[in-house]
Amino acid sequence: MAFTVAQLKDVADGLQEGQFTVGERSEADSLDELDPIYRQLFDSPVTAVLAVMRHDGRPSLTPVWFGYEGDKVLFNFADHRKKCAWLRANPQVTAMLLNPENPYHWISIWATVSNEIHEDDADGERATRTIDEAWTKYTGNEPPYGLRDPVRDERRVLFECTVDSVSAFGRP
Repeated sequence: MAFTVAQLKDVADGLQEGQFTVGERSEADSLDELDPIYRQLFDSPVTAVLAVMRHDGRPSLTPVWFGYEGDKVLFNFADHRKKCAWLRANPQVTAMLLNPENPYHWISIWATVSNEIHEDDADGERATRTIDEAWTKYTGNEPPYGLRDPVRDERRVLFECTVDSVSAFGRP
């Protein structure tokens, strides 16, 4: 499914008419098609800031690990967390990836939950695999994921989110 990519004008190119506005729009079928200067934010261990709507209508912002495949961003949470219930009630998410070395190099993603996979499902191995992959991406450690709550039988849930649109700004 195609999504819109809005490329904002970058002031690194000097003062220009309409700076900080959308300079061009394009369509993409996969996050792999993004310009490499933005895809590096997906491939590096950049923490995403995830916005979901709480039960009271306020946005909840949380730093999270993530992955991606094609036109999907992947978020993997402990099932007992409130954000899981909030995502089920309102499946729209926004995530921002901000280059930690240059805050004027970022990408925002608007997406909708399209699938939810629990570790106990028939294909639950995928939920386990994606948290193990995130563990390795963000910590450099080999699987398995090492932060499961030791006092509860923590079960993971994978939220696959179809990208609706992205906005990109700046360069490294």
